Amino acid sequence: MIAANDPKLKSWVEVSRGSDFPIQNLPFGIFKTRYLSPVAGVAIGDYVIDLVYLHENGFLDGVGLPPGVFNQKYLNDFFSLGRKKVGAVRGRISDLLRHNNDELRNNAAAREIGLIAMAETQMLLPINIPNYTDFYSSEEHATNVGSIFRDPKNALLPNWKHLPVAYHGRASSIVISGTPILRPKGQIKPPDAELPVFCPTRKLDFELEMAFISCANTSLGKSIPLREAEDHMIGFVLFNDWSARDIQQWEYVPLGPFLGKNFGSTISPWIVTLDALEPFRSEGPDQIPHVLPYLSFTGKRNLDVTLEVLIASENSEPTTVCRTNSKYLYWNAAQQLAHHTVNGCNIQVGDVYASGTISGPSPGSYGSLLELSWNGQRPLHMPDGTERTFLEDGDTVIMRGHAEKDGVRIGFGECIGKILPAT
Repeated sequence: MIAANDPKLKSWVEVSRGSDFPIQNLPFGIFKTRYLSPVAGVAIGDYVIDLVYLHENGFLDGVGLPPGVFNQKYLNDFFSLGRKKVGAVRGRISDLLRHNNDELRNNAAAREIGLIAMAETQMLLPINIPNYTDFYSSEEHATNVGSIFRDPKNALLPNWKHLPVAYHGRASSIVISGTPILRPKGQIKPPDAELPVFCPTRKLDFELEMAFISCANTSLGKSIPLREAEDHMIGFVLFNDWSARDIQQWEYVPLGPFLGKNFGSTISPWIVTLDALEPFRSEGPDQIPHVLPYLSFTGKRNLDVTLEVLIASENSEPTTVCRTNSKYLYWNAAQQLAHHTVNGCNIQVGDVYASGTISGPSPGSYGSLLELSWNGQRPLHMPDGTERTFLEDGDTVIMRGHAEKDGVRIGFGECIGKILPAT
């Protein structure tokens, strides 16, 4: 039997060259159509497979799924079955889509009902999100921010290389790709002003991140050892943690981000499983000094995912402003979850754990406008002749990500948001 990740695997569903969704991917999401209420689906090429139809018509018999698990607004109940069971479902779908399997291919009625053109669907938030944590795991990003706001000679705070720094964010304001973002208002303190003023942010920014989704509930007081951390993760999404830098700068001492962050974060609609990303594991940066034993690991724990950010204005086509890679992250996802729970913090199915801004070693690989423009000192030149230091009303930010090896491309789709004027 050919494994679900085998690069030689081919599908009877036509998948265009360069597609994010070959048979080796098969990410999960929630969609609806003019005729279908929200249900679970899987992406293949330019199509979405209706998992309710497959389940109710016997195509997933033998996997051992409870009734109605896909006929829901969110994937939480499905993911709560665990990474192994979700992997078995992905494996069965892979079998059904293989070029030499005629179970579904030769069933015209099943293809007509169960295979839906992606253009006819609307993607929805795939999970009900109980909790959201945002890490600060890129050394390059943390160094750049520390250099801008504090002291370039002491950019990293003393704790940074000893633990994955993070804060608890606002789960209720995480929205699906395509949802507009209103420019937030708040207090800012202009450099030349004695007192703060209340106004819309003047330094609205994106943050290029990836996030993993948990697939288990744990009890209060239970820690997750690093060696077991990935058993509690179902997969990854792209994540844009929008930031109002001027609001953030004025408020963040002493307790960290608040109104500068909680007005909105955007996730991509397809959850790419950790199983699909297995072939793209990568070494991470050397961790010096050595970490404490509960954060120590062996093997490849980073992921080699190429990431890109584009900005389109109302007068210009999308232009790339950043290219980077998730392999640059200093703290990997397993370390993040192990640290998150080492004090006994319980986790829940559907929790979102974002990486923090992913920046690389060169200026073109910085994952935020704060860094790309160096807090407004180095404007970016746009194709329509305008400049950007931070986002303007009408700008659309597009994030893309993919891993590629041996002719197989595993993509995440797009994570998109347009900035609307403050109300």
